[in-house]
Amino acid sequence: MKSNKSAKRAARAILGIVAAFVLVVAGTLVVKSRLARVEPTGPEVTRADLRIKEAEIEEVTQGVRWRLKAEQALLYEGEGRTHLRKVSVNVFERDRAWTIVGDEGDLYEASRNVEIRSNVVLTSSDGMRLETSVLRWQGQERRIWTDAPVRLSREGAVVNGTALDVRMGDEVTTLQGRVRATFARGRP
Repeated sequence: MKSNKSAKRAARAILGIVAAFVLVVAGTLVVKSRLARVEPTGPEVTRADLRIKEAEIEEVTQGVRWRLKAEQALLYEGEGRTHLRKVSVNVFERDRAWTIVGDEGDLYEASRNVEIRSNVVLTSSDGMRLETSVLRWQGQERRIWTDAPVRLSREGAVVNGTALDVRMGDEVTTLQGRVRATFARGRP
């Protein structure tokens, strides 16, 4: 009789261990399936309030006309921000003009400030070229600036620095950090 009871206890213990093992494996599979990243097959899901293809904005502010174009604009009303992809900005003053391009950026609605990021290139009508990874415009102060490494080039001269600050109203440009300049020979 004791051996029969022992056999039943052993069978229940084994059954309990098997059941616990099955529950652990099933729980692990459920958790992993919920945490697994799935590549989207359709259009990108975004929490933007509005999505615009081929966006264009043009304004005149303090005598300066500017036109912003983007392949796509994602408007986030709650944040007061518009995220831009494949950005191009043209700025026109009386005697000069600039074009700024970059892979992405943000336009802040209240201030009309702009930040352009990734592969940013600014070219001016007088032949100057600026390259950096991020460039910001603060409209109220009429300031273009970056705290990222910058490269300026024009007519064979190349200047590299670690930050740039341009105050348009004062016509002051400051290149900061460790600055290195190279000038090509034979240029007038």
